[in-house]
Amino acid sequence: MSKGTTRKYAKFSALVLLLALVSALITAFTTNNNQNNDESANKAYSDKELVKTLPGFKNGYKKVNGITLHYVEGGKGEPLFLLPGWPQTWYAYHKIMPELAKKYHVYVVEYRGMGSSDKPAAGYDKKTMASDIYALVKELGYKKVNMAGHDIGAFVAYAYAANYPQATTKLAVLDVVHPSERYLELPLLPPPGVYDTSVKDHPIYPWWFGFNSVPDLPEKLLQGNGMRIYQDWLFDYLAYGKPAMTKEVKEVYYAAYSSADAIRASNGWYKTFRQDIEDFKTYPKLSMPVLGIAGFDSTFRNLDAHLSKYATNAKSLKLEGAGHWIAEQKPQETIKLFNEFFQ
Repeated sequence: MSKGTTRKYAKFSALVLLLALVSALITAFTTNNNQNNDESANKAYSDKELVKTLPGFKNGYKKVNGITLHYVEGGKGEPLFLLPGWPQTWYAYHKIMPELAKKYHVYVVEYRGMGSSDKPAAGYDKKTMASDIYALVKELGYKKVNMAGHDIGAFVAYAYAANYPQATTKLAVLDVVHPSERYLELPLLPPPGVYDTSVKDHPIYPWWFGFNSVPDLPEKLLQGNGMRIYQDWLFDYLAYGKPAMTKEVKEVYYAAYSSADAIRASNGWYKTFRQDIEDFKTYPKLSMPVLGIAGFDSTFRNLDAHLSKYATNAKSLKLEGAGHWIAEQKPQETIKLFNEFFQ
């Protein structure tokens, strides 16, 4: 190799090293900046900070069935337990909690796998999750409570009422009820019109039931920004026309589901649907008063058909303009319905 060639090679090598150094510095700065932003966001949307926006409420933690459950409580009166859904947290009820607390002692519980509650490797069938709630109810000193749930929370609330009728005063389920053999009839391919969100009351096609049941893959694909994109799509698809939540409220849910562990745990709720269906076959008809509130025509039909068959004292209704995010999109109407039903 000639001296000229050697010098050119040395200069080229130095340039490559310089570019690599600059790239590494940029990557390190960006990563550190993103981590700082994530830490700031997580702090801003922590339970400690969020509960400050709801005067009279406080965070609570209890260890039951070998796991720690987080809940937010406030108010005075008969106990009313609220169970949120996916992909949200206890904050899903923030618009209705203050008013309900004027008449009830409200407990919003993050069940197994959600938010600040423990995320064990197993136990995500709704019968086991209901046993967690029952243990919490007893730990808090109650023998009988009012129970309400939305989405996955409705599954758990229903399982609670079915397994512990002696501990259930009244039950309210929002937009869904409990996995049954009807779930096995869902089509693999979407029917026409289910994605036409220009039609506000469009039929719902829950394709995520299958995706969330796949082992390992969702958390690998979604952790970080991917889950945010997923949640945004769901928040819009399941809303009635206009967006159901502000950007600030969405940030609360983004922060709660951004990690692989949070995605893994929440998907556990879906991976157990087959077991939930088998458990449902053993449940008696519900005998306590039951209220079903739906936000779409399609979810109302399913809810009403189920409760008409499997509950002896049930009332189902459609809350116009509520969509799936009922307590977020129609808070005042939800408060009114709850006060009338649980009084």
